[in-house]
Amino acid sequence: MSTAPTPQRINSDASFTPEDAAELYGINAWGNGYFTVTERGTVAVRPDRTPGREIDLPELVESMSERGYYTPLLVRFTDLLHDRLGAIRAAFDRAIEENAYKGEYCCVYPIKVNQHRVVCEEVRDAGKKFGFGLEAGSKAELWAVLGLTADAPEMPIVCNGFKDDEYIQTVVLAHKLGRNIIPVVEQYSDLMRILRISEKYGVRPNIGVRIKPTASGGSGRWAASTGVRSKFGLSPTELLRAVEELHSRDMADCLKMIHFHVGSQINEIRRFKNAVAELAYLYVELRRLGAGLDTIDVGGGLGVDYDGSSSPTESSMNYTLEEYATDIVWRIKAACDAEDVPHPRILSESGRAMVAHSSVFITDVLGVGSLPGEPDMVQIRADLKKEDDEPQPVLDLIDAWESLSGGHYMTVYHDAEQAHAEAMSLFNLGYLSLRMRSAADRLYFEIGREILKRSNAEHDDELPAELAHLPERLSDLYFCNFSIFQSMPDSWAIDQVFPVMPIHRLNEKPDRHAVLADITCDSDGKIDRFASPHGTKHFLDLHKLKEGEVYYIAFFLVGAYQEVLGDLHNLFGDAHVVHVSLDEDGEPSIDEVVPGDSVRDVLSYVEFEPNKLLERLRLDVERAQKRRLLTVAEGQSLLRFYEAGLSGYTYLEE
Repeated sequence: MSTAPTPQRINSDASFTPEDAAELYGINAWGNGYFTVTERGTVAVRPDRTPGREIDLPELVESMSERGYYTPLLVRFTDLLHDRLGAIRAAFDRAIEENAYKGEYCCVYPIKVNQHRVVCEEVRDAGKKFGFGLEAGSKAELWAVLGLTADAPEMPIVCNGFKDDEYIQTVVLAHKLGRNIIPVVEQYSDLMRILRISEKYGVRPNIGVRIKPTASGGSGRWAASTGVRSKFGLSPTELLRAVEELHSRDMADCLKMIHFHVGSQINEIRRFKNAVAELAYLYVELRRLGAGLDTIDVGGGLGVDYDGSSSPTESSMNYTLEEYATDIVWRIKAACDAEDVPHPRILSESGRAMVAHSSVFITDVLGVGSLPGEPDMVQIRADLKKEDDEPQPVLDLIDAWESLSGGHYMTVYHDAEQAHAEAMSLFNLGYLSLRMRSAADRLYFEIGREILKRSNAEHDDELPAELAHLPERLSDLYFCNFSIFQSMPDSWAIDQVFPVMPIHRLNEKPDRHAVLADITCDSDGKIDRFASPHGTKHFLDLHKLKEGEVYYIAFFLVGAYQEVLGDLHNLFGDAHVVHVSLDEDGEPSIDEVVPGDSVRDVLSYVEFEPNKLLERLRLDVERAQKRRLLTVAEGQSLLRFYEAGLSGYTYLEE
């Protein structure tokens, strides 16, 4: 739920500091120790949250530019990813120790969250250290996971999603190969398929079963992913039937795991509390019925605090990682101890929390669209005299503007709103000249700006409800060199809020309110909801652009889902990707660069043949030269530009 806070009140003089910037953008709240504002007024990344071990983002951008890779850039921080996995491991280890829990813990990474090879390889490598595993939700993902773990046969593999015979045959043969793999029964037909194919190959498989938790539905955008009407999982009746079927085949001991999923980005801890309690008692009951269960998979849902508010909103969560781990361990232990049942191994599928922090998207601002500036009252009065009849709405706006010094700014606001609306009506009916329309706009917007200043002075934290829309209405439009649909699709699709801020000039007081627009030809390519210490707001504090200086902004916590969900709207392709770590001396090391899509690449994705396009253009140039529309030199220049452009970046370059 969004609020409409006033612009953050900050120092009004030249003493604006990096500490003020950190407060303004909430970096210490949503950054979780991984991001900081330096004394130089830049943003730095602390991959293991150690002060001094930092990667300065503007310096990184400059370094990549020197190598020929310009913004937009997606930066993945390898050490940060490892630290996130370590934090999850540590939270559960602590909860297990404090509660004298006798089972183990394992986190499995659902590769659907980010299937890019390097990310999966880093998770796998860190997983070897922390005892973690991987999860596949489709045949293609299973094929990827089996190859990734070829040198780590002990690594747990959980197999979710819809399954056909080929899927199950692969799982069964992988089990025979010695892999630590467990197919999850999502529908009753899965069980019969597993049993049939296992019998064919003479295998006693390890089987998991997914249930539909009913004690507490999910929350927020993903509420429908749980409960009795959820897409996956067995009902209590089907669960009993499955156990009976296994008993009839003397295979009840093969049922090793019970699993549920309460949704993604769960923002309230009570959802977990209720659902885990239900799952724990189902585990106890199934053990009593003779099932060989030894594992509980609590699924995903561990949230990320995108806006830093630590609240039960869609872009935040009202609990910590430590509280999450403790609640799960304690509730499972309590249910098992009450019935003298062995403590199971605990699995979670916390993909978002594992990788979100590890990627930062950086882009440059191409230009600014601003509302009319301060009105020239002398010129407006001169223009009024040229009119046959002085339009009353414009006279009323002048009166409102002159009344601002009286202090009754709400009265002035009401008068200005009415007068501007009347001016627009007259213009639409043909009774107001374009010159007077322009004067009305300039007066109205200047009155709004003055009211914001005065209301902010009187109200430190929030605007009156009637003025809540003014900051957004009066904001500049900053045009940024990226595609929301490619790099931040959740911002467009589900109004996901990502932290965003400039990465330099943070020792200067930002003097503009802005919304962000991408370079697609789509009105939806705009971001007007931003993280704030006071909740989501509808403008972003930015700096006025300087002549001849590139202005960079960055989006944070974009490592989960965004890369794999991005699309080719307007044929804007993948951005350049750079993998960065810190070496033994604490210096940044560029480990790998994945060039972004070229124009040739994206044309091929949509079934164009670039060479044929070039040949068609060449023939057109030849015809134009024969008609003397182009000289030979001009024609060759066009063809050279075209051919070079095919190999160029899909985004705007210097």
